[in-house]
Amino acid sequence: MNLGWWWRLFAGALAGFLFFHGFAATETVMNVVSIRIAPNYSFMYDAASASTLSYYDYIIVGGGTAGCPLAATLSQNATVLLLERGGSPYGNPNITKMASFGAALSDLSRSSPSQRFISEDGVINARARVLGGGSCINAGFYTRASDEYIKQAGWDGRLVNESYQWMEKSVAFEPSLGQWQSAVRDGLLEAGVMPSNGFTYDHIYGTKVGGTIFDQQGNRHTAADLLEYANPSGLTVLLHASVHKILFAIKGKRRPKAHGVVFRDATGAKHKAYLKQGSKNEIIISAGALGSPQLLMLSGVGPAQHLKSHDITVVLDQPLVGQGMSDNPMNAVFIPSPLPVEVSLIQVVGITHFGSYIEAASGENFAGGASSSPAVEYTNNLDETTFRGGFILEKVMGPISTGHLELRTRNPNDNPSVTFNYFKDPQDLQRCVQGIQTIEKIIESKAFFRFRYEFLSWPILLNMTANAPLNLLPKHYNPSMPLEVFCKDTVMTIWHYHGGCQVGKVVDLDYKVLGVDALRVIDGSTFNDSPGTNPQATVMMLGR
Repeated sequence: MNLGWWWRLFAGALAGFLFFHGFAATETVMNVVSIRIAPNYSFMYDAASASTLSYYDYIIVGGGTAGCPLAATLSQNATVLLLERGGSPYGNPNITKMASFGAALSDLSRSSPSQRFISEDGVINARARVLGGGSCINAGFYTRASDEYIKQAGWDGRLVNESYQWMEKSVAFEPSLGQWQSAVRDGLLEAGVMPSNGFTYDHIYGTKVGGTIFDQQGNRHTAADLLEYANPSGLTVLLHASVHKILFAIKGKRRPKAHGVVFRDATGAKHKAYLKQGSKNEIIISAGALGSPQLLMLSGVGPAQHLKSHDITVVLDQPLVGQGMSDNPMNAVFIPSPLPVEVSLIQVVGITHFGSYIEAASGENFAGGASSSPAVEYTNNLDETTFRGGFILEKVMGPISTGHLELRTRNPNDNPSVTFNYFKDPQDLQRCVQGIQTIEKIIESKAFFRFRYEFLSWPILLNMTANAPLNLLPKHYNPSMPLEVFCKDTVMTIWHYHGGCQVGKVVDLDYKVLGVDALRVIDGSTFNDSPGTNPQATVMMLGR
């Protein structure tokens, strides 16, 4: 058997698959996918058509996973302006079709719904730039936070459940498990990730089938769909509206009070929106774990010396803005299959007691579709070969390791500098090792046997994965080395990064920014840990 050929094919396929998740469906799949009719939102406009001056009860910065349900809710009894820097997700098959998952992540154009960034750790990542936020570009898994998480957050359990249910009637579905996902599920049980919890949205130790935001026809349902519950007369949504700063009233005030925003449309024209008079009126930042701390800093709320170094007038010296940045490290093993496998995203999860979550995805023709990455060198030299297989991944819960975020420029459209310090804490690293060991048990299980080649032993699979261009880090791993080296060398993101505006540090328990008035942050930047196995359900719930 020519393992050199296998390695070249494997490396290119794995790189294209994991970097861009380029799940290319067959003709049959594409033909049966129905066209989903986009909602006709009468309140949605391009920012270029907006007046240069306007007034609202609430101004929300960021029409993402939290901002959309928040806007829909507030619009029932108030006037709301929702400002989104990206465009509409509707009519873009790269967003709306499961079969095209990954195309948006590999689109590096300025109009892409995904904006790539590379952390200082050398891991390639992405942030959303579209109405609906991360729910438009993610793998779609829908699962709730644990009861313990909800209790520790100090949330009202009844209100949390009502909010989850409010969303689930529109955007959450039970997936249909194919043979490969079923084999992973059964392999998890053989590996001891017990008990079997069937299908549930709840976070329970053991193996379960979770929800998905893709319906049975493969159509994605995003946070933007929740705007259908908005009061049309109470809401204005502006697309391609890039907010440059929060305006504060300081003169005659006991402390700074947020009272307006400055934003620019796609032509560069400047607009201002102010809060109407009213004691409850507020500005709410829902710009995500990168965008929210970045906007606070650009507006003069952050570490004084850092702001001064960028010639930003300090409104409030708040050294904890941008601190506590975390990204759950993800490591995966790719398994070529001798049998055809279904195109599937995350459907099954193993919730372990040692602090790692095991998930999986599968597809065909992974060798194509990479537009730009270390992967290109591999994929460009491959024949058009249909490559069957899937990957099993482990994600570290928490994590414990944290980093920080800083401004690079004063342009809000530029990525800030962010460091996550993957595996800085040894417990994160140990959880990864145990997760990888569990993946080995799944691959060696009776349930998974027919989906792997016997000649591709576990050490070979690890070595192939370790040599693929998964990140920008130097390579050290070989089969004689411990799994700790494998974890560090092959670390990737699963896009669950959070922090930067954490509760108790930057915002209080009601998400009000400490030290200023009329300003809140509502999104994943407030989290100390990532909720559940996948955070999108809880971010939407928080907005509601």
